[in-house]
Amino acid sequence: MSYNDGWNALNLKMPARIPHTEYISHRQFILEVTGFDIENIDEVDKAKSMLALKLNYDFIWSTFSRDWKLPRTDMGRAKFTETEVPWESFYPFDSVDEVLSFNPLESASIPSIDDLIEEVKAYYLKGLKMYPDAVFPGGFYNSVFTWNIVTFGWELFMLAAKDNMKKFEKILDQFTEITLLVATAHIKANVPVYLFHDDIVWASGPAFSPEWMKKYIFPRQKKIVDLLKSNNILVLFCADGNFDVFIDDLIEIGFDGFIFEPLTNLELLAKKCGKTHVLMGNIDSRILQSGSEIDIKNEVKRCADIGKNLPGYFFAVGNHIPYTVPIQSVHHYLKYIEEFGKRY
Repeated sequence: MSYNDGWNALNLKMPARIPHTEYISHRQFILEVTGFDIENIDEVDKAKSMLALKLNYDFIWSTFSRDWKLPRTDMGRAKFTETEVPWESFYPFDSVDEVLSFNPLESASIPSIDDLIEEVKAYYLKGLKMYPDAVFPGGFYNSVFTWNIVTFGWELFMLAAKDNMKKFEKILDQFTEITLLVATAHIKANVPVYLFHDDIVWASGPAFSPEWMKKYIFPRQKKIVDLLKSNNILVLFCADGNFDVFIDDLIEIGFDGFIFEPLTNLELLAKKCGKTHVLMGNIDSRILQSGSEIDIKNEVKRCADIGKNLPGYFFAVGNHIPYTVPIQSVHHYLKYIEEFGKRY
């Protein structure tokens, strides 16, 4: 575990080994490695901190969160935990008209900027204490696009945008304004790295047309990125799915790096911006789930062969490692990232 390796890679100063981060919800593996239960509220912080140390993380995936008291859709989740039980989906809005009449700024519980700065600072200082030997970022999960998914659900989000974009733009502007407040609080709290999460695509690619994204989403994202970068904050973009078609747009917005699943093409990213941007992830969790040791070895080598020549590349399994992955497969993966991660 090395703060220096993580920080050097984030600043495109190639470390002697490919650095590493991970997203793991594998209860039994974490119990084996740390002795703490990740699904026990009294042990979760100890489990996360010890896991990062044991697995030699150089960067921690984390974003600032708070309860904005806004309506929230529950469509399920992609993170599988061992003690999880099924539940019914919940949608707080019933119609397009309800969506189009919604005003996020009027409905949200928004603290004063001074209080928000203190919240961000407390989150950041806690992270530094939990992970003293890795780079701990700030950031925000909802940003511009994702706000609409978690508030309205996919169907009403898409129908409302199609029905009356003039009204829907006002909603986008208000969600952007909330995100700008969070960004400003990070600036005032002196957080040097900002993780900009926004799930702008599906597994198959764009959910909205590229033209729509270029007109309505990317300029609002750029407004936030410009604010952060004008204050010397490094900004990393993270999204699930396949955002190959948007790589050039995201580079133009000004992001310093990308965190992505195996659905986005690592080779394409490496070709377009591998020498100038941080690239994090791409190892396929499906291969850990069902592949042999040789399959896992080849998958790690695939990413290492590309990443070893990129100054800001980090190993990570795309999406996360759930409890359904065989524990031995996780150990195989960790063995091979150590073997293939050595540059010289």
